[in-house]
Amino acid sequence: MEVSATFYFDLASPAAYLAAERALSVLPPPCAWQPILARTLPGAEAYDAYRCETDELAARERIERRAQALALQTVVWPSPFPFDSEFAMLATTYAKRIGKGVPFALAAFRQAFAGGHALSTPDNVLIAGAACEMHPSAILRATETRGIRDELARASAEALELGVSDVPAVRVDDLVLVGEHRLEEAGELLAAQRR
Repeated sequence: MEVSATFYFDLASPAAYLAAERALSVLPPPCAWQPILARTLPGAEAYDAYRCETDELAARERIERRAQALALQTVVWPSPFPFDSEFAMLATTYAKRIGKGVPFALAAFRQAFAGGHALSTPDNVLIAGAACEMHPSAILRATETRGIRDELARASAEALELGVSDVPAVRVDDLVLVGEHRLEEAGELLAAQRR
């Protein structure tokens, strides 16, 4: 029995970064990686909406502690954070179209949260592309096309329709598991269904 699974992410989300670093080992294949704009989701974490600096620092510390507990690289916060991920997500949509979505997403996440480089700066996105042998001019041209823009908007709208309320999320058949902490649960569910 073929099981449908999709991992939803936005490169601006540090929680999605934590999940992405583990997704290939936790989620049995095949599992599609779907870039979406989290800002279009009603329940998305708004990293710029904290009441005060103390709340923001506490949220950052939670992410840093979780990365350490998962034995991931130390989180280096990009400046600015949060950053506008639209250009990066258009580039990710293009990368997915040409079969390089997963390596590009991982390289871009690492640029942002292990290297501390905001993906609102196009050069930082192009560096992630270079790590995946994507030519900078191809990325720049693709991100300006209506087709890529429409594809990202359509994927974001479809995710919302399917019940994705925040990133990261994993959809297994009709069940949507939201949150980085639910990745292993999704992996176990997929493994059990494939036996």
